[in-house]
Amino acid sequence: MSQPILLLNCGSSSIKYQLLDPEHVSPLAVGIVQRIGLGESTITHE
Repeated sequence: MSQPILLLNCGSSSIKYQLLDPEHVSPLAVGIVQRIGLGESTITHE
């Protein structure tokens, strides 16, 4: 079994991420952290 791959996309005030299963090329987890450093930050994780 191959190890999962973590993809990160970092912007100025957000981070998007996916954890991929390399054998099936399907996401194991997906999420976004928005408005980093601002008053109302949010985290969405699926």
